[in-house]
Amino acid sequence: MSTAASSTIEPPQAENERIGGLEGAEGTTTSMDRRLGRWLICAGLIALASAATLVYERLQIYVDAGHTTVCDINGLLSCGTVMRTPQAEAFGFPNPFIGLVGFSIVVTIGAAILAGAQFKKWFWICLNIGLGAATAFIMWLWFETTFHINALCLFCMIVWVMTITLFVKTTVHNISAGVIPASPSVRESARAWSWFAIGLWLILIFGIIVIRFFDVIMGMMQ
Repeated sequence: MSTAASSTIEPPQAENERIGGLEGAEGTTTSMDRRLGRWLICAGLIALASAATLVYERLQIYVDAGHTTVCDINGLLSCGTVMRTPQAEAFGFPNPFIGLVGFSIVVTIGAAILAGAQFKKWFWICLNIGLGAATAFIMWLWFETTFHINALCLFCMIVWVMTITLFVKTTVHNISAGVIPASPSVRESARAWSWFAIGLWLILIFGIIVIRFFDVIMGMMQ
């Protein structure tokens, strides 16, 4: 009888292996979590530094309306031009202040993961939603700068790249961990496709920028 019972009861270790990713997302800090934690810290710090630079330059413009920012390189690459537009204050205050808060949170989450913090499924979903909202916002800013403002902000573009990377990496983590429902084959292959998705996304948006300002770029190279 004991033999029959043991054949029908799944050992705890086997069950943990079966639910692998989701258990890691809700219970223990896995190597997959730690990889994401490192990405959150590295990309978050780069974006945070860019946002801090933009905040500083925006404050200088408040003090001196004719201030030339460190990234006013030419007529096309001009942070000052972008900063002086209504789109640069979408919520009534300079957009980089959002980055200061948001990326500080991202870096803190990354540090907590590396320190062994364990987050529930709802937390991972909230992180994904937050980064998704940030990505939607920077894509709107990309559209506005490319087609309406007709000028580019160097540090803004750094933030774009880091935000897209963070969003894709977090989404892939959540798919692989089972936080976002997906078939086993999708969960297995998600990580392998993350860099392809990031690369394709960046090629698309920067390719459109090159096409949009091709004549200007060619003129600057002459």
